[in-house]
Amino acid sequence: MSDFQDLTADQRYEQTFEDGTTTGRVWADYADTTGGRAILHVEAEDALRGSGAAGKFMQGLADHARKNGARLVPRCSYAVAWFKRHPDQADVLA
Repeated sequence: MSDFQDLTADQRYEQTFEDGTTTGRVWADYADTTGGRAILHVEAEDALRGSGAAGKFMQGLADHARKNGARLVPRCSYAVAWFKRHPDQADVLA
């Protein structure tokens, strides 16, 4: 697993996952708004679907927001559902 990255020029968070046989990326597109950083779209490459990588990515996203004092506004249905399943991470929500 690579380090969680904030690619500010692309307005995208990204992380690469490897499990020995499979390698792929998970990313989230975002936009800065007056209410916080809107998470517009979360996607995992096909090779990672069903592997839990997207959930690990979302935990990394919450940790990154917490560390940097960012407030998140989930707009993507996956991000909305993930935060509903993880109410202990709601401190980073706007």
